[in-house]
Amino acid sequence: MVVVRRVPLAALIGVAALVSLGPAACTGQSSAVSVGSASRADVTEVVDASAMVTAKAVGTLTAPTAGTVATLAVAPGSTVAAGQVVAVIDSPAAQQQLAAATSALAAARNTGGGGFSGGADLTAAQKRTDDAAAKAFDSARQAASQIGDPAVRDALIAQIDAAAQQYASLAATSRSLVNSVQRGIGNLSAAVGALGAAQRAQAQSAYDLAKSTVDSLTLRAPIAGIVQFGGGRSGSSGGSLGDLLGSLGGAGGAGAAATAAGANAAGPPTGPGVDDAATVGTQVGAGTLIATIVDVSSLGLIAQVDETDILLVSPGVPADVELDAAPGATYRATVQTMDVLPTTSTSGGVAYRVRLSLGDGRLSDGRSAPKPRPGMSAVAHLSVREAHDAVTAPAAAVFSVDGHDAVWLVRDGHAVQTPVTVGVQGQDRVEIVSGIGSGDRLVVRGTDQVKAGQSLP
Repeated sequence: MVVVRRVPLAALIGVAALVSLGPAACTGQSSAVSVGSASRADVTEVVDASAMVTAKAVGTLTAPTAGTVATLAVAPGSTVAAGQVVAVIDSPAAQQQLAAATSALAAARNTGGGGFSGGADLTAAQKRTDDAAAKAFDSARQAASQIGDPAVRDALIAQIDAAAQQYASLAATSRSLVNSVQRGIGNLSAAVGALGAAQRAQAQSAYDLAKSTVDSLTLRAPIAGIVQFGGGRSGSSGGSLGDLLGSLGGAGGAGAAATAAGANAAGPPTGPGVDDAATVGTQVGAGTLIATIVDVSSLGLIAQVDETDILLVSPGVPADVELDAAPGATYRATVQTMDVLPTTSTSGGVAYRVRLSLGDGRLSDGRSAPKPRPGMSAVAHLSVREAHDAVTAPAAAVFSVDGHDAVWLVRDGHAVQTPVTVGVQGQDRVEIVSGIGSGDRLVVRGTDQVKAGQSLP
């Protein structure tokens, strides 16, 4: 839920003025009316927003195909370097596919596409090759679509599409030459060579895909960070793994992905290994989440700022941050970026995500605060505007009349309604840009009980 501290002035009618304003005087008509003075002061306008602690980067390692967890190379909680082996999946099916693809590729290279005696044979061979290629590419796409990690899935599908396009180009040339031979105007040798090239391309694509699958059975850390086997349960904030990311992303790898913050990451993968850590011997399916790598070398925040306040937020705005997990501690943060497109807040309103870098914290006694963990709930107090040595009035002194701000000034002992222009709005005092001056006396409590001309001390 987005919390906004920016004070709605009209709602503050009747709020008690601070004791520091000076002695309150009661009118003869109502003891709820108090008078104070405008004065010069510094004012800071603060916008409060719910937030969540984010990591610098989060990488996931998923099983590229069905198999069994053969090796876990590191212990949970270990710090790993990018590229370090984390786990190995044993997949006899993938190994068998690679062996078959290797044999088919060797046969295609050895035959050179020859052995055809006529146009009819060439046509039939072309159809068999096209059918085999279509079946192989469809099967590869179906297997890739089952992978839960979006980055890995998209990379594999892109590889399959590229191979399919290469084959389609060679096959089109082959079909054109075969048709020419059938019409008696083409060269048989050229047609046979083109068909052989298409067959070799199909065999090479099948081998490359099978080899890529086998290579990806060795799961390597896509980024440096701390290992957690399985995934992580989503907290009450409803965030997925993608939500735990900061503004700096990691690098992806085979069977792994690291997503930058604020990206439209998919929700947590489902199936075995999401909440329960995989162990050696565990059977897994394609896309099963094996491990999560979290880079906590620097932390950030993702805050939700209401649409009524987002235009006040800009890069460099400072903030004080409080964590539910660290009562009494205050952390410093700085706004880095703001989303252009809105999201729906948990309260149903329109909000924009704001990303902040998170610094060190201090406890109330001056000691260093504990280091937060990704996913922790927080409230960010963003200091969006400041006014120094400005004419200020108590926030409760300002009320709205026909959509305009006004105050009750005390002139010659009587109440005079005076329009004002409000600038920076602090929690207790607001900047008055025009309408009154420092030292002017005005009603600071009970403005709704005052009438024009009413006697006031």
